[in-house]
Parts: sequence; structure tokens; C-alpha cells
Amino acid sequence: MTYSMKMRSAVCIAAMVAGGAAQADVTAQQVWDDWKEQMSLYQQTEIEVGSEEMSGDTLVVSNLSVTSTSPEVTSNYSIKELRFEEKRNGSVVITMSESYPITFTPESDVVVTVETTQSGLELVVSGDPDAMNYDVKADSIAIALKDVVDGDVTFDGTASIVLNDMSGTYTTAETETHDISYDLDIASTDILVDVQVPGGKDEYFTGGGKIEGINMAATIAMPIDANFENPEELFANGFAMEGGYTLDAASYIFDVNADGEQFAGSVSMGDTDLKGQFNSSVVSYDANANDVALNITGSEVPFPIELTFAKYGIGFEAPLGKSDQPEDFRLSFDFIDVAINEMIWGMIDPGNVLPHDPATIQFALAGTAQPMIDMMDPAQQATIKGDNLPFELNTLSLENLKIALAGALVTGAGDFTFDPTDTQTFAPMPRPEGEVAIKVNGLNQLIDNLIAMGLVPEEQVMGPRMMMGMFARTTGDDQLETTLEVNGEGHVLVNGQRVK
Repeated sequence: MTYSMKMRSAVCIAAMVAGGAAQADVTAQQVWDDWKEQMSLYQQTEIEVGSEEMSGDTLVVSNLSVTSTSPEVTSNYSIKELRFEEKRNGSVVITMSESYPITFTPESDVVVTVETTQSGLELVVSGDPDAMNYDVKADSIAIALKDVVDGDVTFDGTASIVLNDMSGTYTTAETETHDISYDLDIASTDILVDVQVPGGKDEYFTGGGKIEGINMAATIAMPIDANFENPEELFANGFAMEGGYTLDAASYIFDVNADGEQFAGSVSMGDTDLKGQFNSSVVSYDANANDVALNITGSEVPFPIELTFAKYGIGFEAPLGKSDQPEDFRLSFDFIDVAINEMIWGMIDPGNVLPHDPATIQFALAGTAQPMIDMMDPAQQATIKGDNLPFELNTLSLENLKIALAGALVTGAGDFTFDPTDTQTFAPMPRPEGEVAIKVNGLNQLIDNLIAMGLVPEEQVMGPRMMMGMFARTTGDDQLETTLEVNGEGHVLVNGQRVK
């Protein structure tokens, strides 16, 4: 909740400092009132203004102070001056103090103060009072640590984030909800940290990073009189959000000395994306990163650790709202071409018995199910007991299974449908019908290699090999395949042989 309030406060400021083409008619007072209305959505946000004065075509707001309070932390930012200048084309150009402080006070009473500084801001607001369009352009926006005060101890250091060459839009509209959308492009972001621990024995944290080509976009519907203490009420009243970000590349370095231990390293990645959706009907999340590399060295690490993978990805989607028809769901993850350096392999496989090829693990499951209740309703959640499932399964597909590791390869795929009229054969779930096929290559060679390495006693693999012979058929040299089928009569067959 605190994060949402602080982000919303920052977005409102960014909205006020926005510029763009104007094809409508708004006044300085309307823009300022819109900003105050956005801020007053939160009951725990307090706005104080030293003065508001109209001078010709310009509204001058002096000594603005915004405080957001939650049980965990209190934040405040203060802007000395905001100027809203009305233009003949119906737009409003806004300027503001080049810098302003932000303080954070958590429950521990430690006070953290940062300074925000803008350069080359270009600000305009257009539209009409019920639907305002905010644009923002800036050469740079920087947030830097000023100091940290803990009782009678004050320490500072270098810690900053600089957003370079920013441009984008932010819109607000009043319908049945407060509707917000934004789309921002940032050419690059620079991160720098160099902090010495007060009273520590040469303890420090240093690091830096650069992110290239960021785009952030989202749409948000916020209920009128939103109550963030009651999330279920939020969704029932129409809260919804959808959005995410993409970036072209990112790289980071770090060096830490703490508690007598030192370690350093770097992380880099190529194009990366994250997107999500959350409302009363569905939740989804997808994140992907390509060309990831991690390198770590340290005083307690006997050799460098190097880890790379071509792609990392995770995704899921699930229906949340009661429906009279089946809805989609899915779950997937990808770890593609994961590789470790030879020094680590030397510990795992000193005799160089195993193939050291990159490993891959991929899994993708999808299907349809009919939600029988509203999952965001606490009263309906309480009805989920025993065999009273909150959904009715309709279809299920293993779209992809791939495990490539140490010379062995497992692949699989399959599809099932489910009969909701028969919940006795495979109680409490509906009766499935379909098949899945699993193929395994190189498993016997992998077992032989593990025996040669002394990791698995030979007498312990006799049983598993007999089981493989019973439930898998040989299709080639060290190639096995198993097909699991459930027919329309509810019989379970493995490779054509009935087992149930």
C-alpha cells in the first residue's frame, strides 16, 4: 500500500510536469485541482500548501508538502514552487523547482533523505477537465541519497539513479472509476552506489549499473473512495491494472565487504520484458530475460563462479471470477542453455565423465477450467473445503516438456479433456480422456556415468531399470518411450496395457 501511494504521488507530479499538443481547453486552476484530487484518493495522504496565487495567466503554488503515512513508513516530499501557465491554445505549461527533497521514516525512526533533480524539463497539460492528457520530456531526472540519520549517527554516501532522455504520456479520466494510463520511454538509466558503513571495519558496498532502452506502460482503473486496507473490496469495486516494461539491455557490477567477508561480481542481460494483468476476473504474469550472465568472486569462494543462460522465463495465468463457461489457464517456465564454468564442473565431475553441455529445462502446461466462485470474495473462498473444488476442469495440455541434462534428454507432450458429468471414476475430479507421451534419450548412459563417478551404487539401479523395462518401450539405441492413455471408459493404459 505504501509503495502504491508513493508511486502514485510521484506519478501525479510527473503528470503535472508534462507537455504536449493541446486540442482542448483546460485552465491552470483545473489542472491544479485535478492534481489535488488525484492525491486525495488516499486517506493517508496529507497535502499542505503555503499559498496559491493567480498572477495574470499563471497560477503559482508555493511550499507544497505531501505526506503519505502507513504502519510501515512515512514519506514526505516538499516542492518550493509550482507554476501553471495558461497558453492561448488551451493548454497549460508547468514549471517547478529544479530540485526537491524526499524523506522516508520507517518504524525504526531512521530518517532517509534523498534529493530529486530535473534537467531540461518540458511540461504541458491538455485535454478537458474530465480527461486530461499529460506529456513529459526531460533531459534527465536524478534521485540521489542525501543522508541517513539514525539517532545521533548521521552518515552519507553516493547512491543515485539517473533517468536520461525521458519522454512519454500520462492520462487521467473520470468514469465509474478513476482511470489512469501511462507510456514512458527512457533512453538509459545510470545507477551508482558507494557507501561506507559507519563504525564498520572497512565495511562498504559499492556498485553500479546501466539499463538501456526502457519502456514502461500501464493502464489502471482505481475505484472511487478506494480502501487499500480491504483488497477484496478494491476488486469488487472495479480495481484493475495491466502493464509492464521492456528493456534492451542491462549490466551491473558490485563489490561488498561486510562481516569480515568480501565478494564482488557482475550481472548482465539482453532484452528483457515483464507484463502482468490483475483484476477481479483474471491474474497473469510473464517475465523473460535473454542472454543472462552472472559472475561472482569472493573471499569465501575458492574459485570464480560463472553462470550463463540463453533465456530465463516464467509465466502463468489463472481465472479469478465466477464464469458460466470455461476460461483459460496456463503455467510455464524456461531455463534454456544454462551453463557453468569448468571450475564448478571440476568439483562435480573431476574425472570428466559427464558431457558438460549446457542444460535446458522447459515446461508448459495450459488448459481451460470453469471457475465456480469469485476467488476474490472471502465469503465464497470459505466454501472451498474437501472435494468442493472452486473450478471445473475442462481441458489440460502438456504443451512442452524438455529436460536436457548431462547427456540425457526427456521430452513430452499430451492432451486431455474432462467429463464434468462423471466425478466418481477419478473422484473428486471429472473423468479425463486423452494421452501423454514421454520420450527419453540417453538415460542408461547417464546412469552408467553416475555409477562410474561413484555417485550411485550399481546394485541400487537394478530396480529402477526393471521398472523402466516394464513401463517404457525401447524405440532405438538408448531411447525409451512411454504413452499414458485414459480412454472413454475410464481405463488407464500404459503403452497399450491396461493398468486400471
